[in-house]
Amino acid sequence: MKKIALVAALAAVAAPAAFAQSSVTLWGRINTSVESQKVADQDRKAVVQNNSSRLGFKGTEDLGGGLKASFLLEHGLNSDDGKATNTAFWNREAAVQLSGSFGTVKLGRWTNGSYFATADYVSMHNHDTGTSSDALYSGVGWTESNKVGYFTPNYGGFTAEITAHAGENVDKRAFDLSANYDQGPLHLGFGYSNQGDANQYAIRGLYELGAFTFGGYYQREDIGTGAKPTRNIGRVSAMYTMGASEFHVNVGGTESGGAYGSNGAKQYTLGYNYNLSKRTKVYGFYTAIDSTANNKVGDFDSVAVGVRHNF
Repeated sequence: MKKIALVAALAAVAAPAAFAQSSVTLWGRINTSVESQKVADQDRKAVVQNNSSRLGFKGTEDLGGGLKASFLLEHGLNSDDGKATNTAFWNREAAVQLSGSFGTVKLGRWTNGSYFATADYVSMHNHDTGTSSDALYSGVGWTESNKVGYFTPNYGGFTAEITAHAGENVDKRAFDLSANYDQGPLHLGFGYSNQGDANQYAIRGLYELGAFTFGGYYQREDIGTGAKPTRNIGRVSAMYTMGASEFHVNVGGTESGGAYGSNGAKQYTLGYNYNLSKRTKVYGFYTAIDSTANNKVGDFDSVAVGVRHNF
């Protein structure tokens, strides 16, 4: 009995020390707006709109010698009706990774680095979510599942991601490359993705000048088939901050061709955010997509007010 008691006592002392080397964090975001929307030539209607709400878990274990293991799980949910946004529960991210002085090796499912390095970076007003998100950016070669990726360490502001998607006899293998440079007020990005005959590349620049921030990207898409397999896409954006207030404007456009079809389009957004805290903001925006198609096909506009809370 004394031996059993001694073992139990030692285990009780050791358990907190072992547990302290691991950490699990629950996090998420609820982002919901009320909007007046008009689609093509249909009647305008009122909508309660989810804006990419999510729930996530992440954890890290220090393995010693500068090596760390971690996991990331992220579930997308509709904040307007409580339903999942996809049949896969962990539809936004499900990955495990090892990190050290060599960088990070990651396995599983996650959003491509080429998107974060370009389109997402310049969509500042509502973080490229909901009806005001970038509707013209090309997702060619954009594969999220069954991936192996390598992330470089930060070398003087430069970082890069190299990802390979295993087709697993379901679809074609894909590759995604991205690079970012962040030094002082200057932020640059590059993204490239390829799957079969389809590919896209994009470059991005963003500069902070006091209370002003200016950004933009250019993208070239080639789907590899059709009478006009290619198209050019672009977007510029600006933000002005004054206290807790942010004023946003962005304009994007695409020519016809590629995955967008036989018509081009422009997209305009005006937005205002008021930061109640570091985690909570209220906002309003007007966004419109103006297509060159006849009879207003492809047109859309929305006037919205919303609340975004991170936890």
